[in-house]
Amino acid sequence: MKNSLELIFHELYRKFGPQYWWPAESPFEVIVGAILTQSTNWGNVERAITNLKSKGLLSPKRLYNLPIKKLALAIRSSGYYNIKARRLKEFLRFFLRSYRGDIKKISKEKLDVLRKKLLLIKGIGEETADSILLYALNKPIFVIDAYTLRILCRHGILKKDTSYEDAQSLFMRSLKIEAKMFNEYHALLVRLAKDYCLKSNPRCEICPLRNKKFYF
Repeated sequence: MKNSLELIFHELYRKFGPQYWWPAESPFEVIVGAILTQSTNWGNVERAITNLKSKGLLSPKRLYNLPIKKLALAIRSSGYYNIKARRLKEFLRFFLRSYRGDIKKISKEKLDVLRKKLLLIKGIGEETADSILLYALNKPIFVIDAYTLRILCRHGILKKDTSYEDAQSLFMRSLKIEAKMFNEYHALLVRLAKDYCLKSNPRCEICPLRNKKFYF
C-alpha cells in the first residue's frame, strides 16, 4: 500500500506528466542557477544566465577571474546581484581549489561529505546545496523549498514550524532513494504550487490533490 508521499507523487505525475527540470545546458549552468535563484523568480535567473552566455563567461575560471563589480553587473537581473556575485565567487573558489573546476571530480565525492563542504561555503544554505547535489550532480537527496512546505502544511502532513531537516527526512524515509524520482517529485510540487497551491488565493476547489486522504 502506498504512503501519502507516494500517492501525491503519482497523482501529480498523472496530472502534469514529466517536468524535465532543471532547464540547463550543463551541470555547471545548474550550479550557477541554483545560487542565483535565491530570493528571486526563475525568469530573472534565466536572463542573468543568458547574459553570461552571450559574454562567453559561463565557465568556472572565467567567472572566478571576472572582477566582482563586473560579475555583479552581469547578473544584475537576478536581484541582490552584489550579494550573489560574492556568493558565486565563494563557491567558485571552493570548486576550483578543491576540484579544479571539474564537474566529474566533484561528482565523485560522496553525498554526505560534499553536502557538509557545500554548507561551509558562505551564502550556501541547505536548499541551494541540495539543489546543486540533486540537479547538477545527480545525487539522491530531496530538495525542500517554500513550495513544498506550503503544500504539505495545507494538507496537514507537516506543521508550519517544521524544520528543513525534518521535512527532508520525511521524504527520504518515505520514498525510494532515487535521484531521478526526487528530481521529478520536487519539480511536480513546484508546478502544483505555481498553478494551484498559490500563496494567496489558492485554487483548492480544482487542486489535483483535493479530497485526498493522506496517511503514513
